Amino acid sequence: MHIHVHEKSSYVNLLPMSIVLDEISKSYGSRLLFGGVSVTFNPGNRYGLTGPNGAGKSTLLRIIMGEEEKNSGSITLPDKVGILRQNIEAFANFTLLNTVIMGNKKLWKALEERDRLYEGEMTDAIGIRLGELEEIIADEDGYSAEANAEELLLGAGIRADQIHELMKNVPTDLQFRSLLCQALFGNPQALLLDEPTNHLDLESIGWLEEFFHNYNGTLIVVSHDRHFLNSVTTHIADIDYDTVIIYPGNYDEMVFTKSQMRERDTAEIKSKEKKIKQLQEFVSKFGAGTRASQVQSRKKEIERLQPQDLKKSNIQRPYVRFKPIEKPSGKIVCKLDHVCKGFDGKAVIKDFSYEIHRGDKIGIIGSNGRGKTTLARLIVGALQADYGGVEMGHQVECSYFPQNHSELVSKEDKQNAFDWLRSRKEGLYDQDIRGVLGKMLFGGDDAFKKVATLSGGETARLILAGMMLQEHNFMVLDEPNGHLDLEAVSALAWGLKDYQGTAVVIAHDRTLIDEFATKIIAFEEDGIHTFDGTLEEYLKSK
Repeated sequence: MHIHVHEKSSYVNLLPMSIVLDEISKSYGSRLLFGGVSVTFNPGNRYGLTGPNGAGKSTLLRIIMGEEEKNSGSITLPDKVGILRQNIEAFANFTLLNTVIMGNKKLWKALEERDRLYEGEMTDAIGIRLGELEEIIADEDGYSAEANAEELLLGAGIRADQIHELMKNVPTDLQFRSLLCQALFGNPQALLLDEPTNHLDLESIGWLEEFFHNYNGTLIVVSHDRHFLNSVTTHIADIDYDTVIIYPGNYDEMVFTKSQMRERDTAEIKSKEKKIKQLQEFVSKFGAGTRASQVQSRKKEIERLQPQDLKKSNIQRPYVRFKPIEKPSGKIVCKLDHVCKGFDGKAVIKDFSYEIHRGDKIGIIGSNGRGKTTLARLIVGALQADYGGVEMGHQVECSYFPQNHSELVSKEDKQNAFDWLRSRKEGLYDQDIRGVLGKMLFGGDDAFKKVATLSGGETARLILAGMMLQEHNFMVLDEPNGHLDLEAVSALAWGLKDYQGTAVVIAHDRTLIDEFATKIIAFEEDGIHTFDGTLEEYLKSK
């Protein structure tokens, strides 16, 4: 893909303006998300907004966007803010091109009014109004709008022949890409983006990274893709300790700084406690004796040294470990022999042959809609091939994480998380279930939450908890990281790397694939490529 970002004023010459939050507070009932947050996001900086699931990242972003009420405080924004919308239904009857141009509200309003006036009768007043509108359109770079919008869509991996299609007639992931382009369109002085990489393949993520490196407005982005955050951000705004703390550097640097600060605070408390103990020994030894003044000064010193309680950090990392079944599988775990599969007369997988061997750690990558999920479902037997054979090897016990969680956890299900896990395997003890719930951050009463009410991240952690309890020697996971926060994705990567069985994982998250995969199956435009080596080696080989 040819990547090009405008050198001229079109996307780079911006009016620098900061986003200023002054004493912002937000709570739900008795639960405080953040209190009295005052922070400034400056132009030229790219901020990753981080914090575990439930910390309030999306809430804070929606408050800045004006889509959610805050309890107190004020917000100052630049005039032009690009926002990544999630309401694709609202654009169903617009073309992809027009959806992008709608990102510049002032321009779109002027274009609509101009078209409406040209349809009616021409009078002097209308002529004057048309002149005013042409001026607005010129000021807003409206005569290059189509070319600029087209360039963004092509960069985001949308084909030229799809640009004039109606949104409702293209696949969902392309609709989301158009909304991303809408946010980037029209010289925004600031960009607010919640999970912009969700519907992008690796190539489009690369294009987006390049775009941000050339953007000099103020960027605030929420993402669970660690590689993307590390490559794009200059600062991290971390929601923790009921506030927002800004760290210079990218995500990995923030985690390092944060854990160092935590260790330092813990060591300081320990040293204070040791000193207090020594002083208390002196006081109890000489308290009744002649050294009263010295005892008094020691007592004062003890009061001064009383350590502050260390505020509880909300960084929580689940502990993911899969224990394989005792009997290993045969050498060949799964054999695909000239497999073909299509839908509605359109071939998705054509004549694909491949052997998965015991101990393989395979990452499957590629754009949406090219057949990755179809391949996973063929392997686990959830789909039948049209032609060719799919054969499981000797003594293979398979566990499957579907992309669509509802295949395992139904929204109609009346069970709670504890009982759902009990149903995953016969003969489980309560303490086994409790143990795995704790490891996957379902503490206390969370174990009895109804599965129908769980968030996407909680459901993903529950399915992983089920896989940790089951016995298997082969795992197939289809986009398990889709709803997991950064800490959980790291924990999953370790669990996969440590797994003694065979694993196949579909993911767009480069960090996850990088951490564990030693073989790659890549769904490219010209077909399916297989590669022995890591993701980094595969990308270099291209």
